[in-house]
Amino acid sequence: MSNQAYQFAQVSGPAVHWRLKRNCAITPAQLGWMFLSLCTVSLAIGVFFWLQGATLVLAFAGLELTVVGLAFLVYARHAADGELISLQGSNLVVELETAGRLERAEFERQWVRVEPKSGDQSLIELSGQGRTIEVGRFVRPELRQVLAREIRRALRTA
Repeated sequence: MSNQAYQFAQVSGPAVHWRLKRNCAITPAQLGWMFLSLCTVSLAIGVFFWLQGATLVLAFAGLELTVVGLAFLVYARHAADGELISLQGSNLVVELETAGRLERAEFERQWVRVEPKSGDQSLIELSGQGRTIEVGRFVRPELRQVLAREIRRALRTA
């Protein structure tokens, strides 16, 4: 199996891996530094106006920073979300990470069914041996069928 046969997978020896992650423009550490600089500027402006007698400006700056901080926290919590699908030997292992919580499912290769959950652009449902897990959250809907075909082909040829 060559790596050129797959659009999403990485092939290393007999193993095939699909690592699907969010497309994040900024890391949580960079976001923290940006928030710190935003706090510094906003609080400096608030203190300046407070010293000039406009006491409510500092209160509103604090409220603004609280709301922006909560939004940044939600973003940072989900920045590392992703899916790892690994086919090694006779096992297909799926690991989903969402907000730091890891969900893992393991299937025997010959029993796995790969099908769309409801329509052609819906999430991909991997099922077998009484377990079901959905993948493809981090792939554009129009490309999910390509991912499903890759997984099916790897299951057949691995």
